[in-house]
Amino acid sequence: MTAMMRRARGVAAPTALGAGLMLLAAPQALAQGASKIDPADTAWMIVATALVLMMTIPGLALFYSGMVRKKNVLATMAQSLAAVAMVSVLWVAFGYSLSFVGDGPWLGTLDRLFLGGMTMESVNPAAKTIPEALFMLYQMTFAIITVALVAGSVADRMRFSAYVLFSFGWFAVVYVPLAHWVWGGGFLQSAGVLDFAGGTVVHLNAGVAGLVAALVMGARRGYGSENLSPYDLSLAVIGTGLLWVGWFGFNGGSALGIGSRAVFAITATHLAACAGALTWTAIEWASRRKPSVLGMISGAVAGLGTITPASGFVAPWHGLVIGVIAGGVCFWACTALKQRLRYDDSLDVFGVHGIGGLIGTLLAGVFATAAIGDTAGLIEGNPRQLLIQLYGVAVTLVWSGAATFVLLKVVGALVPLRVGPDHEMEGLDITQHGEALQ
Repeated sequence: MTAMMRRARGVAAPTALGAGLMLLAAPQALAQGASKIDPADTAWMIVATALVLMMTIPGLALFYSGMVRKKNVLATMAQSLAAVAMVSVLWVAFGYSLSFVGDGPWLGTLDRLFLGGMTMESVNPAAKTIPEALFMLYQMTFAIITVALVAGSVADRMRFSAYVLFSFGWFAVVYVPLAHWVWGGGFLQSAGVLDFAGGTVVHLNAGVAGLVAALVMGARRGYGSENLSPYDLSLAVIGTGLLWVGWFGFNGGSALGIGSRAVFAITATHLAACAGALTWTAIEWASRRKPSVLGMISGAVAGLGTITPASGFVAPWHGLVIGVIAGGVCFWACTALKQRLRYDDSLDVFGVHGIGGLIGTLLAGVFATAAIGDTAGLIEGNPRQLLIQLYGVAVTLVWSGAATFVLLKVVGALVPLRVGPDHEMEGLDITQHGEALQ
């Protein structure tokens, strides 16, 4: 996540007498004026942080639970809730420090272990106009939703104890290093990889991990032969709305301050969601004669995920183009590709977020506009940027895929990854949590 280009603040030069009077009359005001922390930037980032947290609870919790069967609704919500609670504590303990403190190529430092040394005046070099504590909280919400996203691929069948252990390990081993590499001064950021708000760190990372988890655990009982249709798509639609609005903080907040770049990112984000929804709907309408509600919300989320890495580097109208591409490619990934490879990614985390993050990261290298993000892309005569984006994608694919596989095997040696056949048939709500919807 890159820092916003700071606006110049022009101030008329005071006379010597005026300066002296100001110094005598208002020393406190002058001291405040010298502060690095900007109240407007701080206010916006507080709002953005709340919006991104809303994306997980209640946004993702409703979105995911509306697409599973009734007997697994509470268990699916529990995974999102657990991610919020657990990742928040781990982020404060060591995640923030290793991700965003220090600029080593591989990891940060432990200087902010349990936020030690953080003061009311301290700032992070990546966000010099907001309190460091606020920057820490904002980045925490990204870690939370990334961990929560992975659960969608193994919905309906993963044991809750295994999910907790896996999430702990995945956060520490996969998410934290990758966040540092791309945003915290690591080797991918130094190489020039563009990722404004999480194409690699969040979406591609979660999508690849979800695909690996789905392959390791195997298909749900009855996959391909039983009716596994969603319990209540109205919940998923409400969840989509919350995700959509929350994405304004996700992408707009990644400017790390208030200004035109944040507004451009929000505008491109909204247009990409609209274009993605319309494209997916049009394809479904043409091929199946009926536009489904599930298709509409899937297209919108595909557009949102795909524009994410490019949102702060492209013009608003590029959001329309990227959204159309997202709707078409992600529809293909969730239908033709999934059927051909025969993997059971329960809620299409790979098809929507993984593929969306991949193509969005590459398209950032195509459409990047120097006047907006200081970096030119392929269209502006810089084909090298597309190669750099490919490098970032390759590293994310290899690291996330390999580390996720190893972690699943380790967790599987400690506790069973999957519930038994009888428990899966009965439902995870009652067998894992002792509760069920009436």
